[in-house]
Amino acid sequence: MSDTHAEYTDVWSQPEPAQAPAPSAVTPADAADAARLVSFGLQPKLLPARDAEYAELLRRYREDPPFARLADAVATGLGLIVLEVSPRAGMAVTAGEDSVFAVRMGDYARRANTDAADRFLHGLAHLAVAAMAFPRPEDLADDGYIGRLTVNGVDAFVRQACLRLEQRAEEQGVNTDPASDAPGLEAAWRIYARRSATGATKDARRLAGSTTGIVGKAVAFLTESGFLQRTGDEGGGSYRTTARYQLQVRDMAGSAALAELLDLGVVPVSDGSPTLLPPPEGDDLELAADAGLPFHA
Repeated sequence: MSDTHAEYTDVWSQPEPAQAPAPSAVTPADAADAARLVSFGLQPKLLPARDAEYAELLRRYREDPPFARLADAVATGLGLIVLEVSPRAGMAVTAGEDSVFAVRMGDYARRANTDAADRFLHGLAHLAVAAMAFPRPEDLADDGYIGRLTVNGVDAFVRQACLRLEQRAEEQGVNTDPASDAPGLEAAWRIYARRSATGATKDARRLAGSTTGIVGKAVAFLTESGFLQRTGDEGGGSYRTTARYQLQVRDMAGSAALAELLDLGVVPVSDGSPTLLPPPEGDDLELAADAGLPFHA
């Protein structure tokens, strides 16, 4: 046999290189598991450490990229934005503006049995809770940070901000007493400042329309939503933040309203007490009239 023939024989006798296995098709069971994980994410009080199935689906999400993409696609189809998937926060999702799961200010007001005229005040209360829980950028960046606040502390925080706005308006000779139906954020601050802190009941119970009543409804809603945990009764009710709330505030940290509130320089101490630090001189207190709120419009 010639050398040439032997060479061709060797070539044809070599085994063909192994083909990469074709990606397995998505099964109905995979889709069901992905949807199940998203459903766990929509239960904000459910912790992975307390549910074996939830913990297993989280592990699969983190270790199986095709499954993770499938779960992300399910969330996207429901109008949800995945903020984080981790053992500490579970599958933390927030609703996009067009999602059926989006919470709107009008819906919140109806659920809280609030007067439609007070909706903006409730929005301010939510904004103040976020600012008081995470007053510094490093607080939001630190996964281990836990914010603490009280109802009375949040109310004092907002009232101090109102005072600073009024002082600046007087210094600039600006009308400090806009009509109660005037649009814009400044009018809402003025209305908040005029409102009684607790109401006038004989037994000192706070009225729903008082400012501490408004803040109380805000923190109760956040607690029901898995964003806060109640820790005691002092200060009108004391609370601590959850990992899910930190992620939510991170998502809204670029909003004009939150930035303006923090720029006032009225930064509360981290234990939730109503003690406030004086703002630095020369800070810009002008608030954007169309500043956003932590709700969809």
